[in-house]
Amino acid sequence: MGIEILSLLLIVVLFGVLALGLWVGFGLIAVGLVAMMLASTAPAELVFGTKVWGALNIWDLTALPMFIWMGEILFRSRLSSDMFSGLAPLTGRLPGRLLHANIFGCALFAAVSGSSAATTATVGRMSVPELTKRGYDDRMIIGTLAGSGTFGFLIPPSIILIVYGAATEQSIARLFLAGIGPGILLAVLFSGYTMIWALMNRERMPEREPAASWGEKLRALTLLGPTILLIVAVIGSIYAGLASPTEAAVVGVLGALILSAIGGSLDWQSTWEALRGATITTCMIAFILAGAAFLTVAMGYTGIPRALAAWIGEQGYSPNLLLAALVVFFVILGMFLDGISIVVLTTSVILPMVLAAGIDPIWFGIFLVLVVEMSQITPPVGFNLFVLQSITGRSIFEIARYAFPFFLLLVLATAILTLFPEIALWIPQTMLAR
Repeated sequence: MGIEILSLLLIVVLFGVLALGLWVGFGLIAVGLVAMMLASTAPAELVFGTKVWGALNIWDLTALPMFIWMGEILFRSRLSSDMFSGLAPLTGRLPGRLLHANIFGCALFAAVSGSSAATTATVGRMSVPELTKRGYDDRMIIGTLAGSGTFGFLIPPSIILIVYGAATEQSIARLFLAGIGPGILLAVLFSGYTMIWALMNRERMPEREPAASWGEKLRALTLLGPTILLIVAVIGSIYAGLASPTEAAVVGVLGALILSAIGGSLDWQSTWEALRGATITTCMIAFILAGAAFLTVAMGYTGIPRALAAWIGEQGYSPNLLLAALVVFFVILGMFLDGISIVVLTTSVILPMVLAAGIDPIWFGIFLVLVVEMSQITPPVGFNLFVLQSITGRSIFEIARYAFPFFLLLVLATAILTLFPEIALWIPQTMLAR
């Protein structure tokens, strides 16, 4: 059987099993089994057992459940309400005023949760009622929240960066460091757009509230203190070379437990719910990684990745042209799959092409996450859209329309990152070169 026919058949099998509603992990395993049966005489059961054990028996992956657990603990604590209350007095004088609390609040919570959906849900439950009550425009309330909620994918400790690092055998510490610059870039772009919109649409902005006193601003900084301390403890320990991502995750869990205890939200019920939620999410991700690992080795037996990489090399495509094609591909794929599934599903095929084009795999990880962020706010399967639907009661397509300007800003950020790769690479090259 030719590689072209085999490739087409495997694509049909993949979309077929996903269309049946099969779990992504099962779908990946099914495609791998079909590939093994058609392209190899090797015993599939032995290959499966060996590869899955090797893929999951990685020390860096131990950071995954710890960061997820940390996010679950903070999700149930007072940290989010304190964070919004702390940001409100500090953003009151900016054009757009409290709309910036959405953007900066999501950036801060992303830096302690690592999850896009958790960031959107946590900040949204606090900000949407408050901003609506104060008369802010619905399209900007929802738009800023939808766009900024995607920070959870990019700003470390990002769960999806851990998954990418494990799937591609790249340094998770380098990926974390590489996500800082693009995360700041996105926050600046979103905040800048909000300022411009507010200046051009003054009639849609509520009446300006009295300026916060210095005492109120000092109290706001006090409320933000625990969040900032936790970020410094987790991320700073990695920056300083004092801890690996796994060790930093343990520090994060301990910090989250302490903050919850101080805030009075730590009890047996919330602790059990946090632990249960972290276990379910970790098992789901581990199952997807297991299926992706088996599919990767099965694809190796077919020779498709090598043939595809060789074909790309023969075409002489420039790296920028390849990346532009990949943006379109991932956006379309993101309309039907969640971010983690996209990453583990495509890396086995895409990464050889990327490496053949001379693209840095660390930089490509950040590029991939930015593009996957777009999928979070594109219908019909945009998880941030579903989260916001549950909060606001609006239709998916109405929310998507409000989020569209921020989708375009994500495209702009991707273009800027492509033109200036140092935005992602400077910090890891500088910090880890010592």
